[in-house]
Amino acid sequence: MTSATPQPPRIDTSKAHPARVYDWLLGGKDNYPVDEAVGSTLPPEARDGARQNREFMHRAAAYLAGQGVDQFLDIGTGIPTAPNLHQIVQRTVPSARIVYADNDPIVLRHAEALLISDPAGATDYIQADVREPEQIVRHARGVLDFDRPIALSVIALMHFISDEQDAHGIVRRLVDVLPPGSYLVLSHAGIDVYPELAQQVVDQYAKGGIRLAFRTRDEVARFFDGLEMVPPGLVTATEWTGSATPPADPEGSGIYAGVARIS
Repeated sequence: MTSATPQPPRIDTSKAHPARVYDWLLGGKDNYPVDEAVGSTLPPEARDGARQNREFMHRAAAYLAGQGVDQFLDIGTGIPTAPNLHQIVQRTVPSARIVYADNDPIVLRHAEALLISDPAGATDYIQADVREPEQIVRHARGVLDFDRPIALSVIALMHFISDEQDAHGIVRRLVDVLPPGSYLVLSHAGIDVYPELAQQVVDQYAKGGIRLAFRTRDEVARFFDGLEMVPPGLVTATEWTGSATPPADPEGSGIYAGVARIS
């Protein structure tokens, strides 16, 4: 399939963008000096957090594929970094269908990497903003079957959406259109795990023109209200295993992560 936005992307290299800063933190090359200027001022733990977040996504995607989930809606995709979500999922379910969405034009420029699906399945991409969830859902309905379970993935995204922008309401609107048996996969930076480090990150992003809304564990838990948490529940990214058995001596993490089933 092809991207839903065929026009050439217009990339503003004068302003830092979360997807490109994240790419820099992961050691990627698809970023600009303005993005590096933000990333290089962050404490070293920020790079650890980016890696831990990515590893959580890999584990969660593999877990859901193992449960037979074969449809995924991934919002806030970011710049392609192998293995991407569809590569993880299609290892187990080659026929899986994945829709990606992001609001950074540079992701569109690299969308071909996201569209190389297993021949048995399908991938698609739309340039869109999570603050307009209905637009994303309308597009996704052309690729995914909303009468069957879908995994909604919002990885390290909602801490860029403030309470004034109705972060919890946006996720609820997305969850409400999903059929029973679907899942919400969400990770979110915490303000209360390592408060001083978290505040440093918030302040440095702000200097780069990016507003962050890190939240407490209770505030992150609200995204999962009314849903059935998959063990081990809402934990830090390095503690999430998809089972009640915790990992031995997990690495410290300031990222909360969870997976929940929609009944």
